[in-house]
Amino acid sequence: MNRIALQVSILVLTGAVAALWTKPAAAQQHTVIQAENVRFDYAQVLRVTPVYQTLRATTVEQQCDPEPTGKADSRLSRVVGAVREALGRERDPKPSTGENCRPVPVEREFRRPIAYDVDYVYKGSRFRSRLPEDPGNKLKVRVAVTPVIAPTSTSR
Repeated sequence: MNRIALQVSILVLTGAVAALWTKPAAAQQHTVIQAENVRFDYAQVLRVTPVYQTLRATTVEQQCDPEPTGKADSRLSRVVGAVREALGRERDPKPSTGENCRPVPVEREFRRPIAYDVDYVYKGSRFRSRLPEDPGNKLKVRVAVTPVIAPTSTSR
């Protein structure tokens, strides 16, 4: 073999060896992600129970006592009031003069649903979950299957 052919052979061989050494590094850059064993199905909803948040608020309102009237005037005013109401002429009650009014604290309670406890059955098994919305009659569920791998023992 002549000297030039020998040098070319060494260069080709060196390139092949270098390519073999760099292949595993390139293979390490690509991670293989296995697809998850997941599917979606529907479960039958058995019961939905709302979970409430209770809020309390106190406001100050004017409370007015009725103005005193005489007995005879009272009967007459009731008859006139009933006739006016029947005819539809007096829709708004007379405003109070404010002499018999006082501020009174009034506490109110408000309840609002913040979540729902849902009992449902899937393939004969019963489950319960707290959900942000009422699902209705059917509930979409995520079914995932993963094999159980027993730990290997290192002692013999």
